[in-house]
Amino acid sequence: MIVAVDGVVKRFGAFTAVDRIDLAIGDGELFTLLGPSGCGKTTLLRLLAGFYQPDAGEIRFGQRVVSGLPPYARNIGMVFQNYALWPHMTVAQNVSYGLRLRNLPAAEVRARLDEGLRKVNLAGFESRHPGQLSGGQQQRVALARALVLEPDLLLLDEPLSNLDAKIRVQVRAEIKKLQRELAITTIYVTHDQEEALSLSDRVAVMKDGRVLQVGVPKALYERPRTRFVADFVGTNNLLDGSVRERRGEEMLVETPLGALRAIGDGTVGGRCVVAIRPENVAIGAGAPASAANAVRGRVVFSSYLGNTLRYDLETASGIVLKADIRDPWHHDPLPIGQEVDATFPPSVTLALPDDVS
Repeated sequence: MIVAVDGVVKRFGAFTAVDRIDLAIGDGELFTLLGPSGCGKTTLLRLLAGFYQPDAGEIRFGQRVVSGLPPYARNIGMVFQNYALWPHMTVAQNVSYGLRLRNLPAAEVRARLDEGLRKVNLAGFESRHPGQLSGGQQQRVALARALVLEPDLLLLDEPLSNLDAKIRVQVRAEIKKLQRELAITTIYVTHDQEEALSLSDRVAVMKDGRVLQVGVPKALYERPRTRFVADFVGTNNLLDGSVRERRGEEMLVETPLGALRAIGDGTVGGRCVVAIRPENVAIGAGAPASAANAVRGRVVFSSYLGNTLRYDLETASGIVLKADIRDPWHHDPLPIGQEVDATFPPSVTLALPDDVS
């Protein structure tokens, strides 16, 4: 089912939680709303669910305007952050609760229940109560309860935030696999960038009730359009600068690290922010003579992250540049105080608009 959000606004008193949002979500797409706490992503999800009504704008499911419809008239499935399971009911009773409210025949309820539990790998758990299940199992129950309703739209509100890291990755993979198999349009809310990048077909990054950028995960990560998106999605070295020269999308930018070559969209004399991913910063004993962007730095901190070793390099200007070693196994750690040359190609050095977004 195609979902359209056109100019939607939601206010709570003088506070605007959702500010003129436009979105088009494709049939069968897994679309994620990503942003920090208070950005409006859960409010937007609740508008889609029908728990809130918009103060302006329109929401359509396919050709049907649903803006004024209650939740039960929208044929949605909802999975909440806190699971929202009835503690006194068994797994079977929780999962089949919505089906029984629809007064479906007992045989159909049983068939859907069995299929729903099979899909989430909980067959055989019918008689257990939520208190007898792990957090991951409870979340699977909540997912099965939503799926047995055969909804046109599946809404998930930070469904993995209460799980530990290993289980979160496992359930995340299960959700993605299920969504692909069922081809159900899914809107997923999270503040976790890794979750958003690994799960989604497309992601909308939100801030202060607005959508700043929509794109596939690769585009959001590699070509952010604003300072906020560059800073929020992954880790970036951000440098204030001004454009000295421009030729096509290639620019020469004056920064606290000196003149750097970058790609982007800016005007000569205009302010910008330069973004460099730590994994694109190479470090060594000497910069090649042909290096366009090369700075000298001193190791002031290092963090071993398993598959990555991250160095903080302090430059002569006092700017600290982060650089990642992606193969720590074959790398001899650098001591604190070691001076190194850091280089980063212009092709991965981005010049972004200098705005507060």
